[in-house]
Amino acid sequence: MSSALLRDRVRSDVDVVAQAGLDLDSFLVEAVASLRRAVPWVSACVGTHDPRTLLLTSDRKFGHLLTQDPRDDEFGLLEYGSPEATSFTELATAERPAAGVFLQTGGDVARSMRIASYHLAHYGHADEARLVFREGTAVWGGMGLMRGADDRPFDAAEIEFLASLSPAFARGVRVGLMARLAEADALPEDGEAEHPGPAVVIIGAEYRISQMTPTAEQRLRELARDPSGEIPVALLSGLVGAARRYARGESTTLPRCRARTRRGRWLILQAGPLSGTADHAGDVVITIEEARPPEIVGLVVAAFGLTARERDVTQLVLQGVGTQEIGRTLHLSAYTVQDHLKSVFDKAGVRSRRELIARVFFDQYVPRMGAELGPSGWYA
Repeated sequence: MSSALLRDRVRSDVDVVAQAGLDLDSFLVEAVASLRRAVPWVSACVGTHDPRTLLLTSDRKFGHLLTQDPRDDEFGLLEYGSPEATSFTELATAERPAAGVFLQTGGDVARSMRIASYHLAHYGHADEARLVFREGTAVWGGMGLMRGADDRPFDAAEIEFLASLSPAFARGVRVGLMARLAEADALPEDGEAEHPGPAVVIIGAEYRISQMTPTAEQRLRELARDPSGEIPVALLSGLVGAARRYARGESTTLPRCRARTRRGRWLILQAGPLSGTADHAGDVVITIEEARPPEIVGLVVAAFGLTARERDVTQLVLQGVGTQEIGRTLHLSAYTVQDHLKSVFDKAGVRSRRELIARVFFDQYVPRMGAELGPSGWYA
């Protein structure tokens, strides 16, 4: 284990970059590299999660995983289809937001299907330390750090140190998600026209995409971190795993998540099991649509890191309520309301109520105001 002085320095470094207003990729690159000084690893995988459903919305790989063939389809099915004690969904509500597989299994890591059939079988990883990025009760993402068969397992002191970084990582991720507004120019790149029609993906029992509409492919490529990137397989396989778990009666909610594209647009992805013949048992359909403002307002406001009272004030501002009426409703003086508004404006990076409303509701819609509506009643 690293020295206490080094751990303090790393904790301070992560805190600083978490509050620097960096975009998501810049924050994670800086923070994960700093963490490695105190908790060495050979591979790392970092994901962002929808704080409402805990489903994966993006992933990033570091270390040896960058040079390996991706098996993201297997990962999502294991993580969300057969959750373990160290799964992100379990850690999200655990007393401590970090865990090590070696420690959790008493050294018998083969008891973890994720280690035995995925990490050890494909990559030679014999232990994994996990951390969820939790601030209050909201979970914004998670991280897995891996070590090889010849490396020592993660020890209790390292897991405790990781747990202490949870709020800082959560802060960096939520700030990074909102670091820029949606781009105002045409959403498809290289002048490509946006495909009309429904965005639907059908995935077969062996996790093979059997059918996909052109609109779905286009929207999935928007979720890739760069224009030449592959479609986000881990995101899709997580939805599939959760949908199959729902089909088995092991969960009661159909999987649904809100994900932001690299150009700032919010999308809603929802999955459900398909009924049919035995040949198609396990088939899952995924639909993708552009998020309406009410579907993302809670997520956007939470990402600003507002206090409970600031959220109350913001909710009334979004309803068009004036300062005096806000004060009467919340039993606050007008001066206190203005103080809360100033803090909200600072956190949201705006200067007025009008800008706040645009920032929360319309940053991805205003550029297209006046455009033709499609048959669905939404922007074509």
